[in-house]
Amino acid sequence: MIIDIKSILFFAVVFISNVIQCITGFAGTVLAMPFSIMLVGFDTAKTILNILGIAASVGVLAMNKKSFNKKEFAKITGIMIIGMVIGFVITNIFSVTAGILYKILGVTVIIFTVIGCMRTFRKKSDENQKVSVSDKKSALISYCILIISGVVHGMFVCGGPLLIVYASERLKDKDEFRATVSSVWIVLNSVIMLTDINNGNLNADIMPLLAVSVIILFASVIVGNIIAKHMNKTTFMIITYILMGISALSLLLK
Repeated sequence: MIIDIKSILFFAVVFISNVIQCITGFAGTVLAMPFSIMLVGFDTAKTILNILGIAASVGVLAMNKKSFNKKEFAKITGIMIIGMVIGFVITNIFSVTAGILYKILGVTVIIFTVIGCMRTFRKKSDENQKVSVSDKKSALISYCILIISGVVHGMFVCGGPLLIVYASERLKDKDEFRATVSSVWIVLNSVIMLTDINNGNLNADIMPLLAVSVIILFASVIVGNIIAKHMNKTTFMIITYILMGISALSLLLK
């Protein structure tokens, strides 16, 4: 493998995004994808970041397997797979150019950034205040969120932020949240990995880049855990959303 400036920058993106992933619990792939696409190309970025997502999720599940919620796992996975099929159709059947994909991802990341900012900084509602929403309407909204998350994940391997919108309302315990969501990514990302193998994207050419990225992934998890114990999470959330916004704008202007 020839180490050039783009490869070095890609490794830096992998490291920083996974440190943030470790601290905030999400946003790793959605933050890394825009920069990675510009550095190593769409197919290579998607394939490598997908495998890194599987590796990271296996580690989280192993540490929190007792808190795994089977019912929510089955529900989330089943609905998101439907969305992923739609995402596969969009990218594989329709003639979508790289430029259009960049624009779609840029807009998607901006939407995720706005949703994340609203959820992070909104004031907590009065505990006594009741919102009149029917169970059927609430369920419909939940299903729509999961399907859209699946579509985005099938296209870009970064449907996490929308899944977080759903899961944060259903999985209140932190360990249950981490274990269940990680299990979802293991299954869904494995499906994407099989499609990458079938399409020839996971080949010998990217193995050196993948091998170094896996090493960097483990290093970022160690660093992220150390930082998470000493730094304010809200500060890192602000940094994350700023970086997400910059990455999205860079794609829209590309």
